[in-house]
Parts: sequence; structure tokens; C-alpha cells
Amino acid sequence: MKPFCLLFLAAAAAFSQPFSFGVKGGMPLSDFVDAARAQNISASTTTNRYIVGVTAEARLPFGLGVEVDVLYRHFRYSASNGIGNLTSNLTNIDTTSGAWEFPILAKYRFKGKIVHPFVDAGVAWDKLSGLTQTVTSVVASVTKSTTTSSPAELSNGTTRGYVVGAGVDVKALVIHITPEVRFTRWGAKHFLDPTGLINSKQNQAEFLVGFTF
Repeated sequence: MKPFCLLFLAAAAAFSQPFSFGVKGGMPLSDFVDAARAQNISASTTTNRYIVGVTAEARLPFGLGVEVDVLYRHFRYSASNGIGNLTSNLTNIDTTSGAWEFPILAKYRFKGKIVHPFVDAGVAWDKLSGLTQTVTSVVASVTKSTTTSSPAELSNGTTRGYVVGAGVDVKALVIHITPEVRFTRWGAKHFLDPTGLINSKQNQAEFLVGFTF
């Protein structure tokens, strides 16, 4: 969060150019977590098909710009009959979490009257939020449930990656509509299970649409 705030303030202070802000939403085109199956062990994952957030951009001369976004998405995964180094008494694991993404992008717009194609690239940080894992086990016919925010397969709560994207900027009266496809390569995995059942993906694809003023 701190690097994001510093770069955002630096971009806003450095350029006395038109400044736009608004909302951005879309959907992930790839799952957040991969789940596999093994003997007597099953796992599944759900990536909620929405991304929501806010966006701001400093527009510079010669079609250039600097964009900063704050995006949120949610996911969950579950497993039964054990995962990782947990005991065989385990009957079910259910994990839910949100993830905040903070991209900072340099943008170039091509010339056009109403529709301006653009490309962008930069760096992003991704931070897990509200991570909760509930473990339900049966011991001597007694059901027990425990909850943790640090599951065994958690490897990194925060990771950094590199972003490239392309889209179009359509001006409709005072509103800019910017559909875009982005690809992010994360430098490290959030989740890394030694058994290989649960692993978060390092390649991420998203479809996003911004509405700015």
C-alpha cells in the first residue's frame, strides 16, 4: 500500500495535466487458484467472476498518461479428506479470501477522433485481505471446527508483478469508456501446497471496463 500511495502522489504532483478519475470493473479471465485431485483427496476452487474498483489517470502530452487503479476480487477453495500436512481425521477445509490489486501503469493513446486505441504497461502489487480457513475434523465421532488466517499452504500474503494491456478509449460526451484486456505475471505465488493440490496462478488475465470523468 505504501509504494502505491507514494507513486500516486508523485504522478499527481509531477504533471499539471488534465486529471481524470472514476470507477473500473470487469471479470477475471483466469482462475486465481488451481485445484487438483489425488487418491482419497479432492479439492475445488471458485473464482468469483467480478472485479470492482476505482481508477485515476494523469493525462500527459503526446498521448501519454499515468494510470493508478485499486481493484478488488474474491475467491475460495476447499478440500476434503486432507490437504498438505494436515491429519487424516480432517473431513473438510474451506478457505475464502479477497485480494486487493494496485496497478501503476504508463499508457500511450493512439490518435483518433472519438475512439483512441491504447496500450499500457507497468507494475502491480497484490495483497490478500480477509483470508479465513475453516477446518472441520472428526475425532472419536466428535466434530471439531477451527479457524485460521494463516493456512499451511499460504506462501506470500503480498506479491508484485508486471502488467501489460491493450484497449480502446471511447469518449461519450463527458465520459470516457475504456474496455481493456490485461495480462499480469506475478513474481511469486500466494499459495503453494507441498502436495500440489492447491497452488495460486502466477499468470493472470483480466477484462476491465473503466468509466472516467
